[in-house]
Amino acid sequence: MAPTCALCRSSLGPTRSTSPTASSGTRGRSVANQQSSATSAVLDMRRSRERRAVLQAIPALPSASAALPLSNLYETLGVVGATTTQLYTDRTEKLRPEMEGPGSFTIFAPSNEAWSSLPAEVLDSLVSNVNIELLNALRYHMVDRRVLTDELKHGMALTSMYQNSNIQIHHYPNGIVTVNCARLLKADHHATNGVVHLIDKVISTVTNNIQQIIEIEDTFETLRAAVAASGLNTLLEGDGQYTLLAPTNEAFEKIPAETLNRILGDPEALRDLLNNHILKSAMCAEAIVAGLSLETLEGTTLEVGCSGDMLTINGKPIISNKDVLATNGVIHFIDELLIPDSAKTLFELAADSDVSTAIDLFRQAGLSSHLSGNERLTLLAPMNSVFKDGTPPINARTKNLLLNHMIKDQLASKYLYHGQTLDTLGGRKLRVFVYRNSLCIENSCIAAHDKRGRYGTLFTMDRMLTPPMGTVMDVLKGDNRFSMLVAAIQSAGLTETLNREGVYTVFAPTNEAFQALPRGELNKLMGNAKELANILKYHVGDEILVSGGIGALVRLKSLQGDKLEVSSKNNVVSVNKEPVAEVDIMATNGVVHAISSVLQPPANRPQERGDELADSALEIFKQASAFSRATQSSVKLAPVYQRLLERMKH
Repeated sequence: MAPTCALCRSSLGPTRSTSPTASSGTRGRSVANQQSSATSAVLDMRRSRERRAVLQAIPALPSASAALPLSNLYETLGVVGATTTQLYTDRTEKLRPEMEGPGSFTIFAPSNEAWSSLPAEVLDSLVSNVNIELLNALRYHMVDRRVLTDELKHGMALTSMYQNSNIQIHHYPNGIVTVNCARLLKADHHATNGVVHLIDKVISTVTNNIQQIIEIEDTFETLRAAVAASGLNTLLEGDGQYTLLAPTNEAFEKIPAETLNRILGDPEALRDLLNNHILKSAMCAEAIVAGLSLETLEGTTLEVGCSGDMLTINGKPIISNKDVLATNGVIHFIDELLIPDSAKTLFELAADSDVSTAIDLFRQAGLSSHLSGNERLTLLAPMNSVFKDGTPPINARTKNLLLNHMIKDQLASKYLYHGQTLDTLGGRKLRVFVYRNSLCIENSCIAAHDKRGRYGTLFTMDRMLTPPMGTVMDVLKGDNRFSMLVAAIQSAGLTETLNREGVYTVFAPTNEAFQALPRGELNKLMGNAKELANILKYHVGDEILVSGGIGALVRLKSLQGDKLEVSSKNNVVSVNKEPVAEVDIMATNGVVHAISSVLQPPANRPQERGDELADSALEIFKQASAFSRATQSSVKLAPVYQRLLERMKH
């Protein structure tokens, strides 16, 4: 059983309790005082002389023995340690004879500490009028039949001996039993004429529902207006058992006025906000244990924990007062607002996420209006670690890239499907890839759970997204590193294949990869179109595999027929155990990964030479050189080509 942690319980704030009739002389006070609940502010007040005299007159606790015969209720009070309750019973004219006489009763007896924690003025009013105030208070703790703990069911109400007023019982899954939110300390002490249960508070009658308490309590002025605007007053004054984590005026004042006005002016956001403060069942403070998850009417989960001697909600010690009981639940005062994601803008969602650097980029690029308005969007925001080496300069190109991180719809990742296309504010179409352990949009994969706001949804991404620019052949032709590969593809007759619509993963050997082949092998390969096509097809997978979708080992079928073994370890992608030099160069019909070697099929059978020979390797490389003017003019690469051409001439 998770501990309620006495430290946490004592820190929750005061519990107000008094007799059923003590509220009659305090109409000008707050409703909690009218209900005679204790406040910690008055625990330090000086006790009255009569109260001190009463406590000094308490007899020493007799040593109890399990072997002693049963006594009547009055004597059993002394046996369980409820000597103050016993003394007050003796002071009334009617109650002691009843407790010593025939019948069958149950008494929920407050402990000595429970009586001593009452405010001085409350206790004074009781002991100064023992045959009305005190008698009524004690009778409210009694039931005129024997009730054992196995009969105390969660949510039941017992009829007390004071004006048939109800006593609320809660029996929680962790075994804790409360009586009007007072915890049962010692249970089932049998007497000849009933049973005694020891509780840790003096309980009081409950007459108001949650809505009525909100209407009377001064510190709920803003909450009162919010409830009225949202229409939730019907729920809070109806039947049922709820817990209201009631934000005080101070809680509302802590948030920016702009945010508060926006929420108060938006009925849907306001209703979500208030529902996030209402639990589906009545939870007395004694039953709120560290590590507990509490579900709200809004559908979110609040995490309860301990911070030193303070009970926390979502990591913050915000409960300022507890256990104001209502006929339809219980209220705990909180001094900080619990704003759910569903009531937040994209800017506000990002404030609690690891994407602050990206949000600053959007702001600097002049895109703030998209993140704070009522436009339905999904924001693909790279996490802060993506920018550990710096952020891109803010220019037209960066702004356009950021616009392509905004999807023209409010999405949920759980509804995305493989092959789906998404339209961006930048005018691009992005593809969705669903892998065994990851969900990616182009080359960027989702790294955290969605945050769904009022109009926008935040996806935290593991890298900056690269929208596709042209086909695979366009990508290869536009990069000088692949000029030899482009020439080989053209010679092998695969240009049309890599230009048409499809889903390809191309492991593209760079020029250096071809140059690393032995001269004879390279010349032989380039001289046989069929063998060349076979080798090149082995470099092309028949589906799109971005780096984020690669696990420990993925077997990817190639267009040649054999499978490629692709793996990722320590953020390094390998194909057939060869490291990939650059990953995720996105194309409209696939993805290109640059590699520094030419891959060989596992079972590279001898190929028959065709009737017509392809161009010699010399001619192919001449074509490659001619194809890329940038390569010809490159100071770095021109000598390499020249030496290669000279060798092949001989």
